Amino acid sequence: MKGFLEDANYSIGLLDEGATLADVIDNCIYEHTRTGKRAFYVGDLGKLVKKNIQWQNVMAPIKPFYPVRCNSTPGVLEILGTLGIGFACSSKSEMALVQGLGISPENIIYTNPCKQASQIKYAAKAGINIMTCDSDIELKKIARNHPNAKLLLHIATEDISADEEMNMKFGTTLKNCRHLMECAKEFGVQIIGVKFHVSGSCKELQTYIHAISDARCVFDMAEEFGFKMNMLDIGGGFTGSELQLEEVNHVIRPLLDVYFPKESGVDVIAEPGCYYVSSAFTLAVNIIAKKTVEYDKLLPSGMEQTRNDDEPIFTYYINDGVYGSFASKLSEKLNTNPEVHK
Repeated sequence: MKGFLEDANYSIGLLDEGATLADVIDNCIYEHTRTGKRAFYVGDLGKLVKKNIQWQNVMAPIKPFYPVRCNSTPGVLEILGTLGIGFACSSKSEMALVQGLGISPENIIYTNPCKQASQIKYAAKAGINIMTCDSDIELKKIARNHPNAKLLLHIATEDISADEEMNMKFGTTLKNCRHLMECAKEFGVQIIGVKFHVSGSCKELQTYIHAISDARCVFDMAEEFGFKMNMLDIGGGFTGSELQLEEVNHVIRPLLDVYFPKESGVDVIAEPGCYYVSSAFTLAVNIIAKKTVEYDKLLPSGMEQTRNDDEPIFTYYINDGVYGSFASKLSEKLNTNPEVHK
């Protein structure tokens, strides 16, 4: 591999002709053996470009804003920025990282649902004006620290198919939107649009119908208060599957044409994160322990054993987990497909 960018945490290079993912992993394993065996990622940055082409073919003119928390590797961010993609940041460090790559403030949204006052002030100083809000406490905090902020009201969605414990709820109700608009008027804060989010684990795409309809209601409500809203953020939840992308588009396109037609002047954006990076990266881990376990100990309480053979069952322990690459297992369903490398 011909390297052209070396960093303490990662390197980027061009593969020699005929080189495969397995070859890259083998090379990394050799390098890591000398410094200690730790988990590492191997990424195919070309897939980011392919994913963006797919997005433009299916979802245009909806503009993607990539959530930096999904993968903040500078090489990833530089490529996405070059492709004209915006960025959704949830912290001061993410905003600074993105701006350090030359991304303009107009292409950055501050999306943390519970913002620190100091970080709101940082956004104000950096010229990052668009941010989300779902409570009067948050609105008042923004009004005090960023008078020029432009708010997207984050409304809740009702996903009846998602597991409750896996569905962390953010967003306000339609009823409370009126109260937030009254507060915004009182404190002189601009409201420019609406945001909602449908979980990637949602199996009922009708959720989008209710969410877009609710968003239209909020836009109509805003006219009563004199707010001229021009942005709709349909959030993330895009798994990376082309089929899922087409299914979502099939549901939302007719609704957007009716509720937010081109002549309405409303810009529709989205926050695809895993969509871009999940298929581009492979995690290589090392098995650090192996234990034999009894089959009935693996069964949920009350479930009868149906296995009759005496074949041993093993539990494998790897050098990564929920405090690292598998953190999303704590908040959503995550299915991984392990393959033995060597």
